[in-house]
Formats: sequence, structure tokens, C-alpha cells
Amino acid sequence: MTAIRKEDDADVVEKTSRRPTVTSPILQQSCIFGIRHLQALLLFLGMTIGYSLRVGMSVAVVPMANASTANPIIEDFDWTKKEKDLVLSSFFWGYAITQVPSGYIASVWSGQKLLAIGMLLCGVFKVLTPIVAHQWGLAAVLVCRVGMGLTQACLLPCIQTLLSKWAPPSERARLGTFAYAGAQFGTVVTMPIAGVLAASNAGWPSIFYIFGALAIIWSIVFLYFGADSPSEHRSISQEEKSYIEDSLKTTKTTGDDVEQKMQTPWKEIFTSVPMWALIIVHCGQNWGYWTLLTEIPSYMTGVLNFKVEASGGFSALPYLMMWILSFPMSWLSDFALKKGASRGAVRKISNSVAHWGPAIALACMGVVPTDDYTWAIIILIIAVGLNAGSLCGFQINHIDLSPNFAGTMMSITNCAATITSIIAPLICGVIVSDESSVYQWNIVFYVSAIIYFLGNLVFVIFGKGEMQWWNDPEERLKRKGDKEETQT
Repeated sequence: MTAIRKEDDADVVEKTSRRPTVTSPILQQSCIFGIRHLQALLLFLGMTIGYSLRVGMSVAVVPMANASTANPIIEDFDWTKKEKDLVLSSFFWGYAITQVPSGYIASVWSGQKLLAIGMLLCGVFKVLTPIVAHQWGLAAVLVCRVGMGLTQACLLPCIQTLLSKWAPPSERARLGTFAYAGAQFGTVVTMPIAGVLAASNAGWPSIFYIFGALAIIWSIVFLYFGADSPSEHRSISQEEKSYIEDSLKTTKTTGDDVEQKMQTPWKEIFTSVPMWALIIVHCGQNWGYWTLLTEIPSYMTGVLNFKVEASGGFSALPYLMMWILSFPMSWLSDFALKKGASRGAVRKISNSVAHWGPAIALACMGVVPTDDYTWAIIILIIAVGLNAGSLCGFQINHIDLSPNFAGTMMSITNCAATITSIIAPLICGVIVSDESSVYQWNIVFYVSAIIYFLGNLVFVIFGKGEMQWWNDPEERLKRKGDKEETQT
């Protein structure tokens, strides 16, 4: 009886020590909502606030230049169109400088801490803007905008790094799209709210105080509840941790493995054809997206004769559509992958909808009746709304190519794309010398349509959906050894 009892106890120990495999429906069902979804929610809010800090200036710059467009009793600075475009583009001066360093620091130190600190400082610069504007004018505003760019450059690289560690491949499009959709949601809520605030008794300075304070609060929350990976989160269940790590096939590495993994394969990245396709398509995305984002309020007030509070609301409609469409598009992407479609084909189709659709819509702006703003708004809604496909297109493709270096890759492509974000508003300022000229605005729309089309064409031809060999440290060591052996 004693032997039987011991054997039974051993059976119990063995059964309780077993863990269900990653394919277990019970395990997957229990992980429907967990800490990884909390991380995605925090990243979504981070993107929301990050973009609110950026796009709030697109609305605020109008009454800052001419107070009569909102609340005439509030101080203004009588800026010209070129000075307004200088203010809008100055954010990207700093943003471009710290892109690549941010991606590298996120990969070797902590994406979570870097993002929390960066957004905290960005919020401080936002709050300081109206104060220094009153004291020192345009130059001080430019300094604050550059400071915001320097500190917020970590946003996309950190989010990409964190998603590569938190999002299982089968949920990558949905979790990634949800996090990145914060950009559109931030634009949607910020533009109308900023328009109302600009016309309120508090005037345009309240835009900076409110959204800057939100950034500071979010940073503190994320510093406490966020984590770099499932293994570092204080309250994640062992079941969910195993599910994520097994699906990502991650293992703990020590010693030489860690050192080798931390060595970013710069040469391989910069000589990768799919990587260059990402750089080009990202530049095309930023040209069209930021041209529209920064200039739609001016187009609304100059051509369509909207007041600032009204232009903020109407300017947000295209981004509301983009935010709404991002969810069915991400679900369809994951569904297509589940049904056996190739990852490369899914990414390219999604991105073609996102870029070629808007290209066609913007090309139609030239035939819009000038006396009826309805069609202009509809076309802008279509042009921006379809851009939702880029979230599960080229943006998530960074993780497809290299989960280990997704943050670094995003910092590189976003750095190049940021340069186009600087150039685009400045070129728009050169083209549009008269903000009421429909002909001049049409040139801006045609240029954006062409760039959208060509950028995506490169991605369709040269982009890939498969993980690249240089993502694997062991494969890099093997190839390096084979090369040295061949040379000897």
C-alpha cells in the first residue's frame, strides 16, 4: 500500500508539473486577455498622447499667427505662412537627430524606461511653449519644438521594440495595429479639442498646458505598469508568460550569446534590399501623411473658409476614418495569415490599399468644385482613411524581417522618413504662397499622390515578409565562420 501511495503521489506531482503546450486551446482561451493586452493599451495611449503633442500645433499655429481666427483677445505673433511652416517642421529637426540612437538604446538598455523618460520631457517642453513664446517669440517656440522632437524620437523605435517582445506572431497585426492606431486616435481627439480650446476664454495656450500635463501623467503610469518583456513584468501569470515566449521562440541567453545578440548587424541591415524597400515606402508614407496632417487646417481656413474651431473638427474626420478602418484591416490581415496566405502578400496588399488608394483620391482633388466643400472633405476622408492599411503593412513588416532588431530598423527608416517630414511642409510653404489659391493647393495634392504611388511600388517589388537570416545571431556567426574558412 505504501508503494502504491508513493506511486500515486509521484503521478500527481508529474501531472501538476506538466504545462499545456502553446497549441492547447485551453491555454490560448485563458490568454484571450492578459498583461500583453495591457501593454498594448498603454502603448496605444502613449501613441495617442505623443501625436496629440505633435498635431496640437497644427491647430494652435493658426491663432498664434492671427488671434482673430479664434479668440481675438489672446496674444498672437503675426507669423507669415513660411514662419508657420517653419514652426510645424521644427519638431522634426530634433526628431530626426535622435531616431537611430533611440532605437539602439531601446535594444541594449530599456525600451520601457526610455519611452517613459522621453515622453515626460516632451510633455515638459509642451507646457513651456506658451510661456517662452510670450517672453521671446518665434525663436523660443522653435527651441521648444526641437526639444519635443529630440525627446519624442524614441516613440516609434521603443514601441516597435516592445511589440517584438510582447506580441505573439498570430496576434502581431492586431496588437501592433491597435498600438499604432493611437496616432490616428490622438489626431482625431486633439484637432477638435484644440479648436475648441483655441476659441475658449483660455485661448491657444491651454492646448499646450492640457496635453503637456497628460504626457507627464502617462509617463509616470507607464513607468510603473509597463515592462520590457514578459519575463520582467511583476504580475504576469506563468501561463501567459509561457504562451508569449513559446510563440516567439525566445530563450534566455547568457555570456557570449547576449554579447553577440546585442551586436547590431549594421552592415547586413544597410545592405538588405527589403530594408531599403521599407526605408523608401516609409519616406513616401511620411510625405503624404504629414503634408496632409500639418496642412489640412490651413487648407480648411484658407480655401474652405472655416473658422479654427470648425476646421479642427473637420480636419479630424479623415483621421477618425483611418482609426476606424484600422481595426477591420488588422483583423483581415491576421485572418488571411491564419488561412495560409503568405505574410509578404498580406503586407503588400494592405500597404497598397493604404498608399495607392489615397494616391487616386488626392489626384481627384483637382476636379473638386470650388464652391462646395462637401466633396473636398469626402476625398480627404478617403485619402487619409485608407492609409490605415499601412499599420498592418510596412510598419509591422519591420518585426517580420527581424524581431531582434525591429526597434533599430524602425529608428533607421523613421529617421529617413523624418527628413521628408521636414521637407514636405517647407515645400508646401513654397508652393502655396496664397492659402486661398485652389490651384496651388492642387499641386501639393498631386505631388503627394505621385510620391504615395512610387513609394509603394518599390515596396511591392522589393519588399519581403520572411524573417531575414541576419536576425539570428547563430546564423551570423556561422556565415562569418564560413567566410573566414573560405578566405584561409
